[in-house]
Amino acid sequence: MIEYALKIAVTSALVVAISEVAKRSTLFGALIASLPLTSLLAFVWLYADTRDPGRVAALASGIFWLVLPSLVLFLALPMLLRQGLGFWPSLAISMAMTAASYGAMLWLLKQTGVEI
Repeated sequence: MIEYALKIAVTSALVVAISEVAKRSTLFGALIASLPLTSLLAFVWLYADTRDPGRVAALASGIFWLVLPSLVLFLALPMLLRQGLGFWPSLAISMAMTAASYGAMLWLLKQTGVEI
C-alpha cells in the first residue's frame, strides 16, 4: 500500500510542479510538460513491479504510436482559442478531435499489423 501511495505522491507532485512553473513561465512549463516524465515514471514503476524489460519495451512502443494522435490536442486547442472560441468549448472540441485521432490511429495500426 505504501508503494501505491508513493507512486501517487510522486506523479501528483510532478503535475502540480508543472502547473506552478507554467504560472510563472509558459515556456518553462511547456518544456517540463513536453518531457516524457510521466512515461519515464511509468517505465520505472512497471520495471520495479515486474522486472520484465519486455513489458517496458512494449509500453515504450505503445506510447510512441499513441503520442502521435495526442498531438492533435496541442494543435487544435490553441487554434480554437485564438479564433475566439471559449476555453471550455475549445477544450471539448479538441478532446473530441483527439479521441477521433486515437480511434483512427488504432484502426490504422490494426490494419498494418502493428501490435501495441
